[in-house]
Amino acid sequence: MNKHAITAQPISPIPPDSLKRSLKVARPDTDQSLPHIGLVGDTYTILLSGDDTNGRYCLIDMHIPPGGGPPPHRHDFEESFTLLEGEIEATFRGEKSVVRAGETLSIPANAPHSFTNASKQTVRLLCICAPAGQEEFFAQVGVSVATRTTPPPKLGKEKQAEMMKKAQMLAAKYRSELLKP
Repeated sequence: MNKHAITAQPISPIPPDSLKRSLKVARPDTDQSLPHIGLVGDTYTILLSGDDTNGRYCLIDMHIPPGGGPPPHRHDFEESFTLLEGEIEATFRGEKSVVRAGETLSIPANAPHSFTNASKQTVRLLCICAPAGQEEFFAQVGVSVATRTTPPPKLGKEKQAEMMKKAQMLAAKYRSELLKP
């Protein structure tokens, strides 16, 4: 038995249904209320935020253009990626591997990692962070874009440096650390 599974916990009554929480259906192509965020050349759509899941996790639809992907970093929460289209080159604790459409990558908390779209086509993946909070970091650092496939505006060196400085300043608040490439 998995010592971390729900069945490893002491048996207790299931709490009553919280009527304060409602069903959420995320429709990223038509729901104008979903935030679309441009960050490091990628576009992230927040499908489910911590507000939607009582802080348990967030779900992000990511579009990564050729050459895109986050720089090396680590954080003290779990993160998983399921590739829907394309392939990425993931670096985990210095080791590289290729992850293709239909595959899932699970990053343990605190482990250094990054990924790059090394292909010639846009990659689409779903990212789950547990607990939630990473979506707030993205919203603070990134810029709003029109749709889930709208690329963020190209930034000059000065604006890139400003964005990186802001990310560095906010990283600790969001339990993250940006690492040197």
